[in-house]
Amino acid sequence: MGRTIILIAAVLLAIAVSVGAFGAHGLKPHLSSELMEVYKTGVEYHFYHALGLLLVGVFALHKPGVYLKWSGILLTTGIVLFSGSLYVMAISGIKWLGAVTPLGGVSFIAGWILLFLAAKKI
Repeated sequence: MGRTIILIAAVLLAIAVSVGAFGAHGLKPHLSSELMEVYKTGVEYHFYHALGLLLVGVFALHKPGVYLKWSGILLTTGIVLFSGSLYVMAISGIKWLGAVTPLGGVSFIAGWILLFLAAKKI
């Protein structure tokens, strides 16, 4: 389980670098400053939570458990929902996608709480 989580984290971190560079070099001339900020927020949260996912994977290598498994699942889901919705909203201008973003935020919070519970059991 830990190895799988680390592999997913590594892929998500590579994607974070790619979408960050794409935003800085490819999108900046085409997006309003407001939409660029939305995109940057997606990139920031993508990085933070992919690094958190990496941490979950390292913990899971040493002490696998259901809390860590679900923490990894929820952090990954949060990246897809939170950052993904912000990326698509910034690029497409479809504002209703902002309704998806809080679901990603809730996934992030639940993932961190499960990491807390896993650490408390150690």
